[in-house]
Amino acid sequence: MLCKNSAVSAFAGQFRNGRTVVDVLAYVALMGGLLTVVVHGASQSGYVWQWYRAWRFLFVLPGDAGAEGGASAGLLLQGLGVTLQVAAGSLVLALLLAAMAVALRLSCLRTGRLVARLYVESVRNTPLLVQLFVTYFAIAPVFGLGRMASAVMALGVFEGAYMAEILRAGIAAVPQGQWEASRSLGMDEPGTYVQVILPQALRRALPPLTGQAVSLVKDSSLASAIAIHELTMQAQTIIAETFLTFEVWLLTAAIYLCVTLSLSAVARLLERRMHFDV
Repeated sequence: MLCKNSAVSAFAGQFRNGRTVVDVLAYVALMGGLLTVVVHGASQSGYVWQWYRAWRFLFVLPGDAGAEGGASAGLLLQGLGVTLQVAAGSLVLALLLAAMAVALRLSCLRTGRLVARLYVESVRNTPLLVQLFVTYFAIAPVFGLGRMASAVMALGVFEGAYMAEILRAGIAAVPQGQWEASRSLGMDEPGTYVQVILPQALRRALPPLTGQAVSLVKDSSLASAIAIHELTMQAQTIIAETFLTFEVWLLTAAIYLCVTLSLSAVARLLERRMHFDV
């Protein structure tokens, strides 16, 4: 019986790996076809491609104009560094706010539940750009915050409202029998949450949380509205100076795609480590 189970597990692993390879090849083929359509359409409209001028905005090599010393990151990769800083800070703040909102929503305090509900509903139903402007022009001066801190605060508050609902739904999806079993074992409520409920809730909430983290990376492009030189603003600056519209935007989209795919891959590994059935 043990050998049979091992053979079944091995076959399932091979099938899963084969399915992954097929999915990757299909995705690459789809993106390649889409890129071909874009290139052909731009060429038909009379656009002259100048990729040889665009690559230096990724890497500045020795001998290039403006190069100092050895190879260095170009403007797009410098903007990517700022984007990752904004996204990382916002993600930490969003998770903290989400945890606090969920704790209040599930508490016995009526005032706490009301505050959490007002936070979630007001933030989710107003545009992020408006929240960013309000944070930067109205709230930041009161606390002496700069552009970077304002962007992190606005994005963290916005994404935290969505993550709070994702976490709350994950906790609500845990069967009631798990609570009853914990009480029968004599566990108190904090211990039940930490040892029984939250691990199961995180398994269910991890995929949508990953999607929200991906959205956070893309939403960070709005930080350009308050003059933060992240990836999107660097792309706009380059286009204004060089008129390499399609080349620069395609490179920018490729960079965002690499970052979000990396996030998805990390989440996939976490799902497997947590034995999340996919």
